[in-house]
Amino acid sequence: MKNFLLGLVAAACFPAALMAQGKINPTDPQPTCNMCPGTVIPLSELEAYTKKAMAERLTDQQVREIEIGKAHVGIGMVYRGKLDKRSADSVAEHDQVSEVYHIISGSATLVLGPDIVNRQRRPATQRTVVEFNGPGNNGSDIRNGVAHQIKAGDVVVIPAGTGHWFTKIDDHINYLMIRFDPDKVTPLRSEVQSKDYLSKPAPR
Repeated sequence: MKNFLLGLVAAACFPAALMAQGKINPTDPQPTCNMCPGTVIPLSELEAYTKKAMAERLTDQQVREIEIGKAHVGIGMVYRGKLDKRSADSVAEHDQVSEVYHIISGSATLVLGPDIVNRQRRPATQRTVVEFNGPGNNGSDIRNGVAHQIKAGDVVVIPAGTGHWFTKIDDHINYLMIRFDPDKVTPLRSEVQSKDYLSKPAPR
């Protein structure tokens, strides 16, 4: 009987001990995004952006911009059609926003490098600057740029300040874009805003 009672006391105290361990110690590192929810973007929504890009001849579209504490993370969908020759001043660079591409379909030649020729400031009022990737520059070439043949399944990491330039697209290229914005220069974008955008023709 004595052992049984001791067992009951131990069982009663065990959850309390677990709760005490679960308390956040103020001297420990704290979450950088306080009580922030997670975000799931369904495949159907991403595919709707690709369909919209093809139907309305769009290239870059921002799906979400999410608060993660010390930064914003942007999720975009990009669709580029066939490109046989280099376009003038089509090197892009973003001062504060880094990008990650996950190629979904298609293939292309992408040139990367930090030394941009004929650097020209993008207009501060340009929609992509205001909403997608913040201030940056265009250029006509990349000195000592490295050409990469990219295809479905590949991942590309482009740090802020690195020039990137599609010099050839075989038929098309479609990719998921993840943008890291530590200075929060671009605005948040919610699921409600995304659905509203998809429900009508895109602004030009």
